[in-house]
Amino acid sequence: MTTGGERTVLRLPVLRALLAQGLAAALVVVLVYLLALLPWRMSLFSVALLQGVLAAAIGWRLGLSRWWLWINLAFLPALLLAQRAELPAWLFLLGFVLLLLVNWNSLREQVPLYLSGHNAQKRLQQCLSEQEPTLHFVDLGCGTAGTLLRLARQFPRGQFVGVETAPLLFVLAWLRCLFQENCHIRYRSLWRTELSEFDVVYCFLSPVPMPRLWSKAQAEMRAGSWLISNTFEIPGVPADRELEINEGRQTSLFLWHMKGAEIR
Repeated sequence: MTTGGERTVLRLPVLRALLAQGLAAALVVVLVYLLALLPWRMSLFSVALLQGVLAAAIGWRLGLSRWWLWINLAFLPALLLAQRAELPAWLFLLGFVLLLLVNWNSLREQVPLYLSGHNAQKRLQQCLSEQEPTLHFVDLGCGTAGTLLRLARQFPRGQFVGVETAPLLFVLAWLRCLFQENCHIRYRSLWRTELSEFDVVYCFLSPVPMPRLWSKAQAEMRAGSWLISNTFEIPGVPADRELEINEGRQTSLFLWHMKGAEIR
């Protein structure tokens, strides 16, 4: 029987990816052994590619997001190609460090990097145009601040804040917003961000933190303020408004008007 602690550990995407890699490797070892009994041999690269396909398939069954599936697929073949090319070992370390710096939130809080698309940004502009010109807006997990910067330029009298804890993304976002006076980037967890100072709180996270975020929003956000989530709903809490995005998949912005205030 799976214990609660084991379930919590397996919710971490990196551990599920490692589990998928291990299971795929075990299956490939068995398959190669069986093929050795027959007059059929597989090249080393074919074995690596097969392991990658199996790892991606197992990762999909374990609920990994799409970019983790691509990592599982390419991991062993890429290592083999790099070895054949005699690339220096420090390149692998550099790649790992960069991956860690970009996907820090995915490892710690199960929130992978999602970037809001053009249609989502247009919908956000539509929402903000209904607010006071001097609105205060926060993007919880702003990534590279593309959405935040566009909105700050569109609404110059407003104040725009992005919070980010992935180190590399924070640096990129901070540099991009350096000369935009009404746009500020904070190296801070969304859980340590006081929401009461904002008229609009925007996020593009994952299903995992949404119930906890709702509890935080209820406790901190002012009456009449808006919580907006890209793609991910709050379980058991119907949105007050839903705006379709349709960026290659059926997605929407979900809006909650806080503390039961009447919707405009």
